[in-house]
Amino acid sequence: MPINKIKGTKRGVAAIAAAIVAAGIGGWQSQKDTTPKVLPPAVILATDALILPWEGMVLKSHWDRFAKIYDICGGITRINGKPVGPNMSFTRPQCEQLTREQIYHGYYLPLVKEVPGFVNFPISVQAAMLSGAYNFGVGTVKSRKGMAGSTATRWHMAGEYRKGCEAQTAFNKVGITVVDGLVKRREMGDAQRIGEAELCVSGLSK
Repeated sequence: MPINKIKGTKRGVAAIAAAIVAAGIGGWQSQKDTTPKVLPPAVILATDALILPWEGMVLKSHWDRFAKIYDICGGITRINGKPVGPNMSFTRPQCEQLTREQIYHGYYLPLVKEVPGFVNFPISVQAAMLSGAYNFGVGTVKSRKGMAGSTATRWHMAGEYRKGCEAQTAFNKVGITVVDGLVKRREMGDAQRIGEAELCVSGLSK
């Protein structure tokens, strides 16, 4: 169960509306549209409202001494199949688009394939799941690992979206230690950033 009370917010509703408008401008017409040229609102919403605000954005490639690779933008390590190298740079709009495309191909399409009914979930639920998958892996339903195999996803598949939104807040630990930053990210965010559960329930009908 979440540590704090989970509730929808005006900023969550506004972020959902903005993502739907942006997707429509980009050519999105249907929640079942998974054509590669069209980014669905859940991808835009997850990237803009959750992933980039929490992960941060780096416009010039930098060396990750732990992973021993270069990354850029919102943690991108490969572009067009090639590793990110030194001295690469992009503008913020370019980074936003590159990160959205990475979320689409690396997380959205795998969740569409792995989770029955995913495209029919509310957009806010899809976005929260994408953010979770980006942070702790897509996984599989059968393995019960990652986002696809989580208790949250099982609630979503049963149509119990609020329970699913709240169940995702369990991913708030490093080892066995609850981390305050992860609590904020999973639950109600902070003054500048929307939390996953906050956004998730903001798109549910009351």
